[in-house]
Amino acid sequence: MILPRFYPIFDSADWIERMVPLGVKLVQLRIKDKPDSHIRQEVRRAKRVCDAHDTILIINDYWEIAAEEGCGFIHLGQEDMDAADWDAIRAAGLKFGLSTHDGKELERALAMKPEYVALGPVFPTILKKMKWNPQGLERVTEWKKRVGPTPLVGIGGLTVERGLDVLRAGADSVAAVTDITLNDDPEARVREWIEAVQ
Repeated sequence: MILPRFYPIFDSADWIERMVPLGVKLVQLRIKDKPDSHIRQEVRRAKRVCDAHDTILIINDYWEIAAEEGCGFIHLGQEDMDAADWDAIRAAGLKFGLSTHDGKELERALAMKPEYVALGPVFPTILKKMKWNPQGLERVTEWKKRVGPTPLVGIGGLTVERGLDVLRAGADSVAAVTDITLNDDPEARVREWIEAVQ
């Protein structure tokens, strides 16, 4: 699978409705700590807009809702992997990407044959507290050698400028969160990202 090079992550369908029409071709909906009924509504809204714009929608964690709502792609963190029913995920035909932070997690992830592997945080991030130090660009290059043909996504503390460095270091795609959502002009920032990575 060839991943689009720009991979924004948003915590609501509102964001996806605003940003996907600008030309985003790969997006993740990552909502934490909300009731399933809320997640389902958000997934439906996000799927509608992504279907209309031929955009790949990836649902973080909620694989059962993703399958029930006809979404074909999920992303799981290491803890999510432990709790997931892999037989059911495979039976539903769901594609999946997996988060990794160290060599052991990478080996575990690759054994699952994911559509992509994410490495993070490449740079310091304010999004969430992490027990891992920033990985740096050399780790991106090393990881790409190790994953071979499996697409590699770099995430964590990325700006447009840093994102280009991560792509040059070997990543196939770069994920951005707060660089967009905390920007004074998120739409302009997304356009900047799209233009920069093409």
